[in-house]
Amino acid sequence: MVFADTYLQPNAPDPVLSEAAVVAAAGKHAHDVGRLLEVDESGGEARAYMLAGGVVVKTQRPHRLRPRTSLTKEALFLQELDRAGEFAVPVVLGHGHVEGIEYLCLTRMAGVASRHVYLDPSQRSEMLQNLGALLRSIHDIDQSRLLGSELIPGDKSPSDLRQRFSDSFSRLADALESDQIWRGDLDIRLIGEQQIDQLPTDTGPVALHSNPGPEHVFVDPSTGKFTGIIDFGDAYRSHPALDLRPWRQSADIADALNGYQGSGPLRPGFQQVVTTGLIMAELGQVARGRQDAQSAAIRVRELSRSSQ
Repeated sequence: MVFADTYLQPNAPDPVLSEAAVVAAAGKHAHDVGRLLEVDESGGEARAYMLAGGVVVKTQRPHRLRPRTSLTKEALFLQELDRAGEFAVPVVLGHGHVEGIEYLCLTRMAGVASRHVYLDPSQRSEMLQNLGALLRSIHDIDQSRLLGSELIPGDKSPSDLRQRFSDSFSRLADALESDQIWRGDLDIRLIGEQQIDQLPTDTGPVALHSNPGPEHVFVDPSTGKFTGIIDFGDAYRSHPALDLRPWRQSADIADALNGYQGSGPLRPGFQQVVTTGLIMAELGQVARGRQDAQSAAIRVRELSRSSQ
């Protein structure tokens, strides 16, 4: 398998905070905090205590178990966005520790995760265009503090993108070959070389959300209208096109790109990075057992041809 997280504390305790502890923590940063309404663990890596008054206390579960996820990093990213203007993202109210557990106190995002709502084609298209526009506005802020922070790992220069993709293709090829999953006639390493040769070398890295997919993109459940995105705890630095990678269907990508370029043309090579990222996503789904090799091979061929 590939891209497995390293858990440095495999036996770490995973305590659920009491309502009193959560309300007391939130009360340090917000006025009129109400009772605990819900403990949401649907995100898997986080526990969110939903309080009356539109306040959320978020903890990592188990505490700091996954190194690449950081509440301190998320706080930094959201605070920089707050400094830069108005964005459809949570606002940081406070950050601290309660009973030895790090927490982040945030405003609650309106709506629900889009994966829980049926959207008709026009609603889905509008949502993705709005998402693309938001991602573009995030990528275009002055990111000097984010790029200079040791909290956010990743590329330091445009040339690092090629090494990032080369390493990813190599891991994918090793995993698919060793697990004897791949039965297609595609030469994954050759495809990787061909895609990497076409990558741009002049687009500087930006701080990325990392996974603005259906679980983190919120909509109004009654209207389907886009309300914003949450969860910046996995942020890293790389090419801005990689923030579109969670959306793998051609129509979804087209809509997100349409919204992304609403404020200006795409940077040279942007589409090539999108395509290469989609190829890696298809292969990664096979390696994780979430996609059959035959259908993935068809999609990879289509994407490879489109980039030539």
